[in-house]
Amino acid sequence: MGPASGTGDEPADYTPDPRRWKALAVCLVAGFMSLLDVSIVNVALPAIKVGLHATQSDLQWVVSGYALTFGLILVPSGRFGDARGRRNVFILGVAVFALASAGCGISPNPTLLIITRLVQGLAAGLLIPQVSGLIQQLFRGAERGKAFGLLGATIGVSTAIGPLLGGLLIAVGGEREGWRYVFYVNVPIGALAILLALRLIPARRAENRRRQNLDPVGVALLGLGVVLLLLPLAQEQQWHGRWKWLLVVAALVVFVVFVWWERRYGRRRDSLVNLELFGKRSYGLGLIIGLVYLAGFTATFFVFTLFLQQGEHYSALEAGIAVTPFAAGSAVSAALAGRVITKFGRPLVAVGLAVVAIGVGGAVLAVHLVPGRNVGWATAVPLLVAGAGSGAVLSPNLTLTLSEVPVREAGSAGGVLQTFQRIGSAIGIATVGSVFFATVASSHNDYPRAFQRAVLISVAFDVVALIAALVDVVAGRAADARHHRRTARGSVIPGR
Repeated sequence: MGPASGTGDEPADYTPDPRRWKALAVCLVAGFMSLLDVSIVNVALPAIKVGLHATQSDLQWVVSGYALTFGLILVPSGRFGDARGRRNVFILGVAVFALASAGCGISPNPTLLIITRLVQGLAAGLLIPQVSGLIQQLFRGAERGKAFGLLGATIGVSTAIGPLLGGLLIAVGGEREGWRYVFYVNVPIGALAILLALRLIPARRAENRRRQNLDPVGVALLGLGVVLLLLPLAQEQQWHGRWKWLLVVAALVVFVVFVWWERRYGRRRDSLVNLELFGKRSYGLGLIIGLVYLAGFTATFFVFTLFLQQGEHYSALEAGIAVTPFAAGSAVSAALAGRVITKFGRPLVAVGLAVVAIGVGGAVLAVHLVPGRNVGWATAVPLLVAGAGSGAVLSPNLTLTLSEVPVREAGSAGGVLQTFQRIGSAIGIATVGSVFFATVASSHNDYPRAFQRAVLISVAFDVVALIAALVDVVAGRAADARHHRRTARGSVIPGR
């Protein structure tokens, strides 16, 4: 695909909101807070186990419950924001997230912690689609690419730096109670974000509000399908036996029914998901790239943290420091990529994916060549390279995927993209995690070998995403060539 374009529904009298960059900063802080909780809890699990006497099943639900409810509500909340105003839905999501975080922090037992984590995930799913929707609403042209670049940096850094922040907070709070600080830190951030959002994020004007039906049947079908698909993936290590995979088959059946319903419903009213968007190459291939790349990206840090803490006996803080080079590389390159995405288009994503594969492959080689406690230093440069590549994937792919989406559908379309990414993360952790744990069990706790075998699967996900990006590049150039030929023929004046 070529450079990102506009959505085609932008008003001719569009006037940039003078507060748009400040409003974006508020959105990114709240988005960082919610996405951080996807990864920050991983390093807190040993402390939670000690502090609450939690079982392995409890710990699995602390992680997977958040991801499950997060993915469940993304599309409906995006649609709700499109219809009722994104600022109010954003503020509601931040408020519930902060309250749920406080509930997590004061939890006296694993059961209450799991319940509040489920609520926390719902709140995150409520606010995240509003962020991409507000970017579509507030920015145009090259500025939109820069804004999505900052969002991509936020996504990458929040995932990679989570273990470091978690390790710092646990070090401050102590082994038994330090995990509570991981949740408490969200409360003042959330309160500040609400106050700033009320002041800086523009409310939707009355004439732009659409009183539309929210397609409750579509919401129910999509929610059921997402739960059926994510549940066996999230519980892959705890549910033994093959019967759980029947839920995946059931999920596919529900998704087929969902598509049928959306087509039928869309003939009369606005459906939950505009299925016509999937016919746009930028959107369809962008979803695939997001799903497959997040599968490898998330799983890499999942097994790397396990390898360092369980295999090399790193503390939570040491494990967090070890992944910091990736966060640094991702932050810088995502911001830079956002500035040039309108010029380079999908080829930039393809280059980023290739660099990620090289960097992660280098980390695997470093673990093989430098075993033992020095592995954190050995993987620093490869992770920095992988981070630089990742920054050129996440933010440009966001920009390109949503480039042809009308602003009025930005929330729901962004929710679909985020749902694909959550599903990808679950698939990656289930697949790569199963290889990691199986290798540990069969090789008498040979953690370096388990890490190398597992992360090679992550590299394979990167390669698949790279193939999808190259397909888009080739198809885009072919479409541009056809367009130029038609233009050239049309410019020839008959008789001359």
